[in-house]
Amino acid sequence: MKLRIRGNSLRLRLTRGELDTLRHSGRVAQSIAFPDGRALTYAIRAEQGTQALSVDFSGQEICVVMTDAQLQRWLQPQEVGVSGTLSLPDGGTLAVLLEKDFPCLTPRAGEEDTDAFDRPADDPPHCAPD
Repeated sequence: MKLRIRGNSLRLRLTRGELDTLRHSGRVAQSIAFPDGRALTYAIRAEQGTQALSVDFSGQEICVVMTDAQLQRWLQPQEVGVSGTLSLPDGGTLAVLLEKDFPCLTPRAGEEDTDAFDRPADDPPHCAPD
């Protein structure tokens, strides 16, 4: 799973295997370890009864919570992602985007794309920079 944070936007990209894990277990997560021994976990959880996309932050974990209906739509081959805009207490917003991970057409050193989704036929022939 790839995590991108830029300003007040949060984007997570999932491979086929990760989306399959989310479908079967209702949760997928990864962590990044830091030299001081702490780690930050980022996760996606699907829940029945949830009304809308939301984000929980515990200080050690960022968890995007999606509705079961959103997950079922996202599992369809033609659906690339799920997005939402959440209101913040200060009047600002947090943009959230969950996407299927597609391989870059230009190979990158250290990138592994074997579990990526097939690129849609109408997708332009480029890879957006991260």
